[in-house]
Amino acid sequence: MGLFDFVKDIGKKVFTSEDGASAQVKDYLETDNPGVNDLGISVQDGVVTMSGVADSAEALEKAVLMAGNIKGVSEVNVDNMTVPAPTGKVEYYVIKSGDTLSGIAAKYYGKGSLYPRIFEANREVIKNPDLIYPGQKIRIPLD
Repeated sequence: MGLFDFVKDIGKKVFTSEDGASAQVKDYLETDNPGVNDLGISVQDGVVTMSGVADSAEALEKAVLMAGNIKGVSEVNVDNMTVPAPTGKVEYYVIKSGDTLSGIAAKYYGKGSLYPRIFEANREVIKNPDLIYPGQKIRIPLD
C-alpha cells in the first residue's frame, strides 16, 4: 500500500513536538480505533509509520486518514501493516474552500441528500458534518 500524503499545516493538533508524538498519535488513534489490532506508531520528521493488523481495508483507510489529518503530519506509511484485500471501491478527496458534504455528495452520487454516506464513511475524521476544513482528506465510498 505504501505512503499517503497529507497537508502538514492543517488538522487537529495532537502533539506539540515530535518528542512523545508517537505515543500521543497512538493514543489519539486508539480513542476511535476503526479496527486496527496491535497498533504501533512511530512519528519522525512529519511521517507517521503505522504497524499492526487491520480488520479490513476500510479500517486501515480510516486509521490512515485519522493519522494524516493531524496537524504536523505530511505522510503516513503503512508498509508494516497487514490488511485484507479491499472489498469496495474508494476514492480520496481533499476538501477545498467552500465545499460542503452535500456538495461533495452531489458531485459523486448525483444527490446532495446522500451526504450522510460520506459522513458515516469518515466518522473517525469528521466529528460534525457541518465542520469540514480545506486540506482535510476524506474517503468517498463508490459502491
